[in-house]
Amino acid sequence: MKTVAIIQARMSSSRLPGKVLKEAGGLPLLQRMVERVRRAQKVDETLVATTIDPSDDTIAEFCAAHQILYFRGDLMDVLDRYYQAARSTKADLIVRLTGDCPFIDPVLIDETIAALQRAGADFSCNRLPPPLTRTYPIGLDVEVCTFAALENVWKNAKEKHEREHVMPYLYEIPGRFKVVKVDYTQDYGSYRWTVDTPEDLEFVRAIYAALDNRNDFSWLEVLRLVQSHPELAEINANIQHKSMFDVDKRHA
Repeated sequence: MKTVAIIQARMSSSRLPGKVLKEAGGLPLLQRMVERVRRAQKVDETLVATTIDPSDDTIAEFCAAHQILYFRGDLMDVLDRYYQAARSTKADLIVRLTGDCPFIDPVLIDETIAALQRAGADFSCNRLPPPLTRTYPIGLDVEVCTFAALENVWKNAKEKHEREHVMPYLYEIPGRFKVVKVDYTQDYGSYRWTVDTPEDLEFVRAIYAALDNRNDFSWLEVLRLVQSHPELAEINANIQHKSMFDVDKRHA
């Protein structure tokens, strides 16, 4: 079984253009994220899935310069981009990650993969987007599916939000697929650790500064930091998180 982590990334973010290559602690967010994903023991290969749009030449050039495997696909049909990227790597299991989550934790990636394998499931995750539930902070999001399930979705998903957000078709109708969800023992789902706005970037930079710009910390270290310094969480506390039904207005 070959497990491939696919990180989607593009420069044309609507709220913070170029966010994936913004720096925090002296390194681009995408580089930090790739380094952290590569520490997951159950991941065989890590790939950045960017787009064929000229605006993403920068990401392709960055990946090439840093020996990061990458694939270029459709800008708006992210599901097709994922499917084509997964097929190109001959992946049996696909880990879906978004390039705006620099605190992604390799242990959580391994736990989510293991949950799918134990249950013989089609899809596993450690959160479901609003209006559904989560116990891990926003920005630690991991989704895992089999290639067979991804191919099924690619063939059958028709709605715009299903094509843009890749995997809603797997979980939005209970019973359609075998789904398993990994939850933490306490609910920290209100914390926001992703980068989608200038305030989010300010928060992430503050965390890296407080952690001496390391990249080997666990999510629990970040949790302890924000709990002991609640003013950090206030930096981006007012940002509204998107739901799985939100789609880019540029979507055809």
